[in-house]
Amino acid sequence: MASTSFGARVLCRRAVVKITSRGTSAAADAQSRGGFLRGEPHRRHPGVTNLKTLRLPDELQTAARAIINRAPVTRLTDRSRSLANFLWSRKRAVEDWTLRRKAVSLERGLWEEATEKARDMDEQLLEERIRKKVFSELRKTTYHWTPMKYDEELAVVYMAARLAGGYAAVRRAMNEIKKRDPSFAPKSLLDFGSGLGTVVWASHSCWGDTLREMVCVDSSGPMNVLAERLLKGDEERAAPHIKQVYFRQFLPVSPKVQFDLVAAAFTLSELQNAKDREEAVLTLWRKTGSYLVLVENGTKEGHEMLMEARDTVLKKREQTVHDSRPASVFAPCPHDLSCPKLAVEPTTPCNFQQMFHPLPLPGHKERQTEKFSYVILTRAEAAAGEAAAGEADGVDWARLIAPVQRRTRHVHCRACCSDGQLQHLVVTARKHSRDVYRCARSSDWGDQLPTAPRAPDVQSDSE
Repeated sequence: MASTSFGARVLCRRAVVKITSRGTSAAADAQSRGGFLRGEPHRRHPGVTNLKTLRLPDELQTAARAIINRAPVTRLTDRSRSLANFLWSRKRAVEDWTLRRKAVSLERGLWEEATEKARDMDEQLLEERIRKKVFSELRKTTYHWTPMKYDEELAVVYMAARLAGGYAAVRRAMNEIKKRDPSFAPKSLLDFGSGLGTVVWASHSCWGDTLREMVCVDSSGPMNVLAERLLKGDEERAAPHIKQVYFRQFLPVSPKVQFDLVAAAFTLSELQNAKDREEAVLTLWRKTGSYLVLVENGTKEGHEMLMEARDTVLKKREQTVHDSRPASVFAPCPHDLSCPKLAVEPTTPCNFQQMFHPLPLPGHKERQTEKFSYVILTRAEAAAGEAAAGEADGVDWARLIAPVQRRTRHVHCRACCSDGQLQHLVVTARKHSRDVYRCARSSDWGDQLPTAPRAPDVQSDSE
């Protein structure tokens, strides 16, 4: 009886020691991993860059409503909805080499089919028939891209359709810089393809105290006029709400002139071919002093155009270099490697979403969601500084590329990681620490998530 009691006491002591040591170890581990919080609560950890539902600045919304009320545009709601759908579904123009390759393939197939059926037909007549058939098939199956040309009326329709959504996307992208690089205080801005001036308004919301020069470049005269009216509240003699904004129809000529912040929102899709897009991106990068922000629709087309631009800046070597500082990706990618989403079939776009309040027009919902893709490129210093901070904190940051699924005691996160791989992370307090787990529960699609040290139950989405 005594020996049984003594054995029970020994087992009990061992269990207490084991539990205590495990708890101490877990607490120490959690404490060591919690340095990445930098004093912030879990719900506002450094990786949270999403914004709540956005509204247009009061001055911008008042000016837009005044313009709409004065504009003699019939069926504005229906036309704005149709234009928004058209712009969302718009594709890139088919490249000449793609068209030629398709024509050769069609012609070869038709020749093989014709020679089997009609051996004695005149070759010249057969060639003419095949040529006509090839042209007919190409006309039916090829996307017919045409440039957008805005007059005064269509510019107002565009404003009703895209002002609030475009502002929401750009404001969310700019917030990535403001949150992660709080020391950045730009004095100059270049907006290429400025349209309604949403980049100016979004940038002013972030850095209105420091911006001193904002250059808007758009080839459309009516669009520049409308953007200026929005700045003045639709009062011709009034002072603009945001000063030092200059409108141009062409980019500044000198390649040595740089701006702290350069942006192009929904502009690459308006350029006719890959060569034009490459030249435009290289020009914008030459003019970038710190950050280049590119935003497009959150479609497969939009994402692929941004990845083209990203690769152009990272890999293209120019003959004349005016700024030798190398480029790196600031957001959303946590790496400079090839986009892993393009390597997975079927290809899906890397996109994000932002809730916003649209202009109060008949038929518009109180809240809408803007789905967009973006990429921010930077000169080396900012990226190097952030990487060093991450190393000091002992974590890597991954980008959440899908909605977070919160379950009992675990969280499913699909992320693009710093090693260039897509991962399905199942985050628990036991395996990843309490801090990482609470951060995961507080994060959402588009945020960053601390992922190091790598957990053993990580699954690859590509497997």
